[in-house]
Amino acid sequence: MGIDLSPFRDLYPFKSHYLDRRGLRYHYLDEGGGEPIVMVHGNPTWSFYFRGLVKGLRGLHRCIVPDHIGCGLSDKPGDDRYEYVLQRRVEDLEALLDHLGLDHGVTLVVHDWGGMIGMAVALRRPERIARMVVMNTAGFLMPAGKSLPLRLWAAHGRNPLSSVLVRWLNLFAWGAGYMASARGLLPGVRKALRAPYNSWHNRIAVHRFVQDIPLSPGHRSYELVKWVDDNLYLLKDKPMLLCWGARDFVFDSHFLEEWRRRFPKAEVHLFPHAGHFVMEDADEEIPPLIRGFIDEYAVGDHRNEPIAEDRG
Repeated sequence: MGIDLSPFRDLYPFKSHYLDRRGLRYHYLDEGGGEPIVMVHGNPTWSFYFRGLVKGLRGLHRCIVPDHIGCGLSDKPGDDRYEYVLQRRVEDLEALLDHLGLDHGVTLVVHDWGGMIGMAVALRRPERIARMVVMNTAGFLMPAGKSLPLRLWAAHGRNPLSSVLVRWLNLFAWGAGYMASARGLLPGVRKALRAPYNSWHNRIAVHRFVQDIPLSPGHRSYELVKWVDDNLYLLKDKPMLLCWGARDFVFDSHFLEEWRRRFPKAEVHLFPHAGHFVMEDADEEIPPLIRGFIDEYAVGDHRNEPIAEDRG
């Protein structure tokens, strides 16, 4: 089933670019020029989530926003063509940065699953990253005393019930549209966020992302998450801006305090009125904060102008 974005073009007026990843189309935005800002989304969002940030920053900076395979406007293959695990997400993002020649001066913006993906990429090539903006996410194992919320538990297991809830009834993406924003999303925004996940087939990544949360050492992605957890301190001297929605029932104050503990020099902005979709709830406050943060930690005139892209 195709994805009709025509009703949302006023909200998402961007040109699509594609990178070939082993025969799969990996969609990304490449807007503006100047120092690069790479924005990494989570689940069940896509590049649409960062639309306000792109509009607010592309006049001064080059904004790169990929859709993970299975998400947004990227291809949505079955398990026989793509392994929906953290390692592949990291490899995809690294391949995009290599393809675009982004080897220095990158501002990394991460949210939700984008935190773990982005931090793994940053640790593998720290010289790429100039500064980091972190929003309601984790780059470490579950903080002490925390457990997976019941709403995620129901979707986590590889059992028929989780498939029914996530892929047939679409409760994960549907529920996020109503629960992840504290102030409530406009109907058009809610529909746009859900638009790529319009069928059983097209919801595979939404389901696999939840299943890829590593809760014990035997999980397939545990070792990579543990490696990021163990080595995150290597990034402690990178400037960090924390923009945090206080009304997040998953990434709550325990996660924020863990970021603060590991990055004591981070600049922290807590938004009491915002939920998990902090970019939706604090859309007017966050772009100027990021502009000021980048200016404060300027690293020189690295233009990183767009290069010829693959088309698909």
